Amino acid sequence: MSDDHKAVYTALYEAHTRGDPVALATIVSTQGAIPRHTGSKMLVREDGSIVGTVGGGGLEALVIQEALAALADGQPRLRSYTLNKLDEDPGVCGGTAQIFIEPITLAPTLLVVGAGHVGKAVGELGKWLGFRIILCDDRAEWCNATATPGLDEYIVCPPGEITQHSKISAQVYVVAVTRGVDVDIELLPPLLKTNTPYIGVIGSRRRWALTTQTLKEKYAVSAEQLQRIHSPIGLELQAETPKEIAISILAEIIALRRGATIPPSTTP
Repeated sequence: MSDDHKAVYTALYEAHTRGDPVALATIVSTQGAIPRHTGSKMLVREDGSIVGTVGGGGLEALVIQEALAALADGQPRLRSYTLNKLDEDPGVCGGTAQIFIEPITLAPTLLVVGAGHVGKAVGELGKWLGFRIILCDDRAEWCNATATPGLDEYIVCPPGEITQHSKISAQVYVVAVTRGVDVDIELLPPLLKTNTPYIGVIGSRRRWALTTQTLKEKYAVSAEQLQRIHSPIGLELQAETPKEIAISILAEIIALRRGATIPPSTTP
């Protein structure tokens, strides 16, 4: 294995470990004079930085652009590039390269805020379903691998500071199973600034009504923003135990991910 390929595979492994989305570009065929051979690879991160190369110059810039588009829509693509059409310099190689660009779809992440009985059950069930699980709580004695073993990451911090400690992207689903309104009021405004596809908040309709009133008054959160939040959390299953509640929450997230129709938010 070449040093270039080792660097690409190492970066791919590190991205997988961190849960970072990346795209892999591979030259699958060439015709004529091309600076890189078939099989050459380049890894593209969300910020446009790269590891490895497929040839540099205008070709590489176009591949990076296409890789970022693949990360945005999640779809692989096969593209053909003719080098002498990318640059008017007569010294540029005139060959053609076909490049396969593949977004590396990592397991979706479940960020569970609140390490109590329901949070523990959600983390365990989510792990069984194949999610990458991050557990967050401000109580170190609750949020650790001894209290809830087998999860991927444990973050001890005030819930309102979670966005400072964890990157929340379109692949991160947020389950807030906290101990009260005061925690939710500090947690939700920063979450609403992210592009997470799901924010679920546990509690009764009365608790949620109080939360929304305070969010509107204290943080000027709009009704449109509040429509992003699912509360009471989960599908209505008449669930009672922590494990039953966890099933209702994960069922709602699965329905959202698969495009099923789910009841609208009860946001007042």
